[in-house]
Amino acid sequence: MKSIFKKGDKKVYIHKVSEQDIAAFHGETVHPVYATFALARDMEWSGRLFVLDMLEEDEQGIGTFIEIDHKSPAFVNEEAHITATIEQINAHEIICSVEATVGSRVIARGRTGQKILKKEKLERLFNTVKNG
Repeated sequence: MKSIFKKGDKKVYIHKVSEQDIAAFHGETVHPVYATFALARDMEWSGRLFVLDMLEEDEQGIGTFIEIDHKSPAFVNEEAHITATIEQINAHEIICSVEATVGSRVIARGRTGQKILKKEKLERLFNTVKNG
């Protein structure tokens, strides 16, 4: 794992809300706004941007948790700016606070965690769980 970031460093992911991001379950639209589950995906991605830069050739990142406080809707075609800020790096785990905004309006706040593991260790873990 490359040690190239520190507490307070930021990464921004910009996402234009699309029809595929709206709150819909089993083909039925609940609300035509940025769904919490789509926001979770994009908030996790913003934190993963750090991981992608930190990985060595034989490593892979894996999510450990996500917390979201969804505060305000974002509508199709609006541009969400999702900013991840490193809160802490504990051994091989990167914990970020994340804020999503549309213009000056905060649409969500939360936290994400990602661990960086050797690909071989991750594969062993998956195989152990899969094969019981």
